[in-house]
Amino acid sequence: MKIPIFYVDAFTDKLFGGNPAAVCPLDKWLDDALMQNIAFENNLSETAFFVPKGDAFEIRWFTPKIEIDLAGHPTLAAGHVIFNLFGYSKPEIKFLSKSGELSVTKRNDLINLNFPSRKPSPVATPEILVQGLGQKPLATYKARDYLALFKTEKEIASLRPDFRLLSKLDCLGIIVTAPGLKADFVSRFFAPAAGIDEDPVTGSSHSTLIPFWAERLRKKELHTFQLSQRKGELFCRFLGDRVEISGKAVIYMRGEIEI
Repeated sequence: MKIPIFYVDAFTDKLFGGNPAAVCPLDKWLDDALMQNIAFENNLSETAFFVPKGDAFEIRWFTPKIEIDLAGHPTLAAGHVIFNLFGYSKPEIKFLSKSGELSVTKRNDLINLNFPSRKPSPVATPEILVQGLGQKPLATYKARDYLALFKTEKEIASLRPDFRLLSKLDCLGIIVTAPGLKADFVSRFFAPAAGIDEDPVTGSSHSTLIPFWAERLRKKELHTFQLSQRKGELFCRFLGDRVEISGKAVIYMRGEIEI
C-alpha cells in the first residue's frame, strides 16, 4: 500500500521556518496503531491524516506519542495542500474533527483557520511549573494547557525548561507568553508529555492566547510571533466563541509511504 505524504512548513513564507507538519491524504481510515506508527516514524510534532466525507473532510492529528484533539499548524498545512495541489475550487474547506467542525479559508496568500475559543481561567501556580520553567510567572491560567504569563519578551526567549519536570503536569502543554516588542504578544509552547519538548509554532495554543490577549489588550485583531528557533508569525482575530488564526505555508517535500 502506498500513502501520499507531504511535508509542509506552516506559519511561514520561507522554507526551514515556521513549523513542519506531515500531511497524509487517505481514501479511508487506517488502523489507529498504523497512523500512530507513521507519526512516530515522521518524528515531527504532528502528522495530519484526512479522509473525504461528503462535501467535507474528516481530520485527525497524531504526535509521535499520542493522538490529540486539536492542532493548528498541521490543519493549516492540510488546507494548503488541498487548496494548492488538489484542484480544490471552493472558497472554504470544512474539516470534521474531535473538536467539532473547523473551517479553513484562503485569503490572498494567507490560510485562515476558524477554531474554537478556549479562554483560560486563573489558577494557582503549581510549584512543579515554576521548577520546570526555572522562573516564576506573574500569573498562571489554564484551559486545555497551562498559560504562564511573564513580563517581557526577553524572559520568554531566555527560558530553558526542564522538560522532564514539565511532563509531570496535568495538561497537554504549557504556554509561556508576554507582551511583544514588535507584535502584540509573543509565546512559546512546550508539550513533553505528548512527545514534543518544544513545538516550533502552535496553532491550537492560540485558541487560548487570542481570547486571553484580546481581553487584556482590548483589541480583536492581533499580530504575534512564536519565539522558537524556527520562529513563526501568526495573524489572529478574536470572534467571541471562535478565533481566527491565519498564516502562510510552503511545501518542502512530497512523496509516498510504502506500507
